[in-house]
Amino acid sequence: MKNILLIPYIQIHNANALSSPYTIGFPAMTAWLGAVHALQRHLKICDVDFEDLNFKSVGVVCHDINLQTYKGNNDFVYSIIGTGNPLDKSGNRPSFIEEARCHLTVSLIIEYSCDYDQDLTEHVDRLIKGKLKFAGGDVITAKPSETFEINSDNQKQLITKLMPGFCLIERRDFMQQAMLDGKDAVDALLDYITVKHSSKVQDSGKVTWTSKRKTKGWIVPIATGFHGISDVGIAENQRDPDTPHRFAESIVTLGEFIMPYRIDNLDNMLWHTHIDEENNLYLCQQNQHINQQ
Repeated sequence: MKNILLIPYIQIHNANALSSPYTIGFPAMTAWLGAVHALQRHLKICDVDFEDLNFKSVGVVCHDINLQTYKGNNDFVYSIIGTGNPLDKSGNRPSFIEEARCHLTVSLIIEYSCDYDQDLTEHVDRLIKGKLKFAGGDVITAKPSETFEINSDNQKQLITKLMPGFCLIERRDFMQQAMLDGKDAVDALLDYITVKHSSKVQDSGKVTWTSKRKTKGWIVPIATGFHGISDVGIAENQRDPDTPHRFAESIVTLGEFIMPYRIDNLDNMLWHTHIDEENNLYLCQQNQHINQQ
């Protein structure tokens, strides 16, 4: 039995689409788990007794996304649609660092534990539309949140509320298999997202073209955490003077968007945070990979 908090159809404006130093697209999983952690912290300091509230894991279902890019008729690549507000004293747009943005609508599925949860949805709805940002974006609107007690028998009750949409799952297994076959990590990632075109000349002389990827499915690169590249310590002018600091780099692997009705076990769509101190890894990983069933 799982206690589930569903926050459906959150419309987010100007979310951060630069999900890692190498990829632009759907916001990183670190952004979603970070936003849910911030929500938990706000709930614990509200008037109601939520001291024992614990958000264990999070699932993300995307219903719509509008990546703010542009490609002209004669352009070879897409360009980021940037903003330069406010204008400078002469009325011209000032210099700025290009930031990839997207407008999207998502539903969040949060597994939680709490002894007192009668007023949970009321306080969640107030915080969602007031104080919180998601992936750096502003919440325009959201449908009222709901709570469920989910088991294998009534899981369809929740899945129905997530349709139509696509939930993000991890496909690290593709990367692992390719690297076992001797490929570099970057080559392994590119091998699965590259579209390969081939032509065939028929007996009549007609040329037909086909396009395909290495495997079926909506496979995308996703950022799932960080790898520490320096010792833990204190840095000059760090944001939080009371918390040890270290430099880190993004971890990028493969993910797949699948429709929720393909989920047989709710753990296949839920993510949680994990720290591997021995290897200096700070990860967002799934409760159970879909290929482990």
